[in-house]
Amino acid sequence: MGVGTNLKRLRAKTKLSQQDIADQLNIDRATYINWENETFDIKSQYIPKLADIFDVDLQELFKDDQKIQIINNIENKDRAGGVGVQKGNIVINIINVSDENSVSRITEELDKYFRHKK
Repeated sequence: MGVGTNLKRLRAKTKLSQQDIADQLNIDRATYINWENETFDIKSQYIPKLADIFDVDLQELFKDDQKIQIINNIENKDRAGGVGVQKGNIVINIINVSDENSVSRITEELDKYFRHKK
């Protein structure tokens, strides 16, 4: 189960439309659809906001038996951090996250996740 599947499951549970979520994130509906379809990666700045919309912990967005791999890809030319699934692993690509609250929340949730896995 990938991130897109979790987004669909959570959206169905909350009875929100794709447009509702896109509006709350101030993005195009097509962008959100691409996240659900796992066509595009979710930019890291939206991860805490999605967790807030669905009223879940960040780890719930990535809930699966898969491993989480964190990449600090500062050499990436497009500077577009995101989340995706690659070879069965969840990949979080963090680049230039300037929202201090997002960085703090991502760090807290990942710490909780790894403490729980031990």
